[in-house]
Amino acid sequence: MLCAERMQRIIQAFILGLILGLAGSKMFAAAFIVTVLMMITLFIAGLTGFCPGLMILKKIFPSCYPCEESKGK
Repeated sequence: MLCAERMQRIIQAFILGLILGLAGSKMFAAAFIVTVLMMITLFIAGLTGFCPGLMILKKIFPSCYPCEESKGK
């Protein structure tokens, strides 16, 4: 069954594939912009622990780690 964290990784893999496709079709500016946006979101998530994409996915899919989330409440 898909959970929020796994779905996030699937979406990241899809975005990386999109970037490769854009670069392969000579759309380097678009590939660069998407890469920079992904880097910024990953950098913010790494520094602060705040990931808006994961928060949205957790509203749609259950968390992979339900026990850890209940400890923080």
